[in-house]
This record gives sequence, C-alpha cells and structure tokens, in this order.
Amino acid sequence: MVVHTRVLFGFCIAIVLAGCASGPQAHKADPLEPWNRQVYNFNDAVDQAVLKPVATSYQKVVPKPMRNGVKNFFGNLKDGWSVVNNALQLKGQNAADSLSRFGINTVLGLGGVLDVATEIGIERHTKDFGHTLGYWGVPSGPYLVLPLLGPSTVRDTAAMPIDSAGNLVNSIPEEAVRNSLLVVRVVDTRSNLLGASAMLDQVALDKYAFTRDSYLQYRRNAIYDGNPPDLDNVDSDVQPQD
Repeated sequence: MVVHTRVLFGFCIAIVLAGCASGPQAHKADPLEPWNRQVYNFNDAVDQAVLKPVATSYQKVVPKPMRNGVKNFFGNLKDGWSVVNNALQLKGQNAADSLSRFGINTVLGLGGVLDVATEIGIERHTKDFGHTLGYWGVPSGPYLVLPLLGPSTVRDTAAMPIDSAGNLVNSIPEEAVRNSLLVVRVVDTRSNLLGASAMLDQVALDKYAFTRDSYLQYRRNAIYDGNPPDLDNVDSDVQPQD
C-alpha cells in the first residue's frame, strides 16, 4: 500500500508540474529545476540520515555471498518483468533470453538467489514499462525528482503504476512478508550504490546536475539498447523502425 501511494503521489505531481515553467534560462530537459532541487535536497537529507547509514551497516554486517544472493533474487524478479516489456517491444530474442534467465534462475538458482543463467552465458536485457513507452515514441517529458523515489521523468513516472503491478513482490498476499521484502530491496539497492555515491561526493561540483544528466543519459541509452542516435532534442526518443 505504501508503494502504491508513493507511485500515485509521484504521478499526480508529474501531471500538475508538467505544464509549469521556471524561466527562459532553464535547462532544456529540466524546466522544473527549482522544484526538483528542493526535492533533491529533501531526498539527500533523508538518505544521509537514514538510508546511507543503514546501507553501510548492511554492507559491513552481512557477508558478501549473502548480499550477492539478495541482489540476484531481485535481479531475477526484474528478468521476469523484462520478459513482458521485451515482448511489448517486439524484441523476440531478448524476451526469450529474459524468459530463459527467469526460468533457469528460479528453478536451478534456488528462487533466483543464484545467478545460474549468467554463468552459462545467457545475456540480461532489463526493461521496464518506461522503456517500452520510450521505444514506441512517447516523449520523456520534463525531468522530475520525486519525493523519496528520486530521479524520473514525466514518462517514467506515468509508467510507475504499471511497473508496480508487474513487480512480483507486490503480488505477495502476506503484507508483513511483502513489506519486509520491499525494505530489503531498498537497503540492498542503496548498498550497491555506496561506491558510486562516494565518487559523486568527490568529483561532482554540482551533484544535482550530475545526477540529472547521468539519469537522462542512462535511460536514453537503455531505450536504444546502448546505441542512441545523435539528436539535439532530448525529448526525441522515438525509436526508428527497420
């Protein structure tokens, strides 16, 4: 319930703010920068006070093999949802690879704790519904920073309810188990980013701008499977058809 509430809250924010402007000097992809910076600062404060200390303790206390098992488990769930999105993008081989990964790791990998599929050479093709919308030509819209959820765009925020429905953790009927897994996923994700955040603190003069530009480039590259066309317009995410 908490996750769905946050998703809907973020979606409402995106719709309300999408038509706003912050002046002629705004970054082309970030016309909502004043708002986004305020939310970024709030999220950073929460991270420094809660998430980072918990993730640091998790990394120190939990043995690496166990952390790898947790990471593999949630990665396997992403593979399951990637089957759907690769199929929606008509990427038959990628969908087949994702299905094979999900089946092999679920059965032979003890529910996904072991990444057997990678060991035998099956490539991972992670996709979500935001990728699918971008593939079929839906513009990214303005960059958004959502409370607690972090970097996004109008398109990716609009896709969140679908991605939430496709998250197998949310289908678990026992609320205590479901919420526990969601907490573990957040902590595990943050612990995997400790190195990156430490580097960001050292090299970025403006952490907000660096995070924004990295997110937009990452999402664009993912839509085009690592081969985006050279386009000046950041909202031109239409996938050329062969």
